[in-house]
Amino acid sequence: MKIKTTLLDENSIKRTLTRISHEIIEKNQGIENVILVGIKRRGYPIAKRIAKLIEEIEGVKVPVGNVDITLYRDDLTALDEQPIVNNEEMGIGVKNKIVILVDDVLYTGRTARAAIDAVIHHGRPERIQLAVLVDRGHRELPIRADYVGKNIPTAKKELVSVEVSEIDGEDLVNIYEK
Repeated sequence: MKIKTTLLDENSIKRTLTRISHEIIEKNQGIENVILVGIKRRGYPIAKRIAKLIEEIEGVKVPVGNVDITLYRDDLTALDEQPIVNNEEMGIGVKNKIVILVDDVLYTGRTARAAIDAVIHHGRPERIQLAVLVDRGHRELPIRADYVGKNIPTAKKELVSVEVSEIDGEDLVNIYEK
């Protein structure tokens, strides 16, 4: 694959996550009753970063859990018809909470839908919101993010690659041509 462009570098990712953190606080009129659930793999470290930023802003720690979904990565290869939830425990309770699902890239909406199903399986939240670092379009389901770091229209033949230092050793978002 050939790199087409670098969409976000380390500093722009930090600025983007800071903005998303402020938007979460504003939209929810504070962070009372808010929890973050990162969609593994890269959504989880992003959720932990957002929680840390919110703590710096509000002085209150936000609980962070995770949901492990076998991705239907239509931008890479189709692994299955639908995403499959792999873990039963999220690490936090969701009943009557404002759950903010966090993911790296929103594409078809199938992964977000599977994560919503997993959250609801663990209890009835007050509300579910979605935060993504990159929204690349091409939705197949009526899913939209409440918080978007960067909207970037892409061609289906392109790949959006998010790298986070916790997993990949650096923070970067690139677009590749297949």
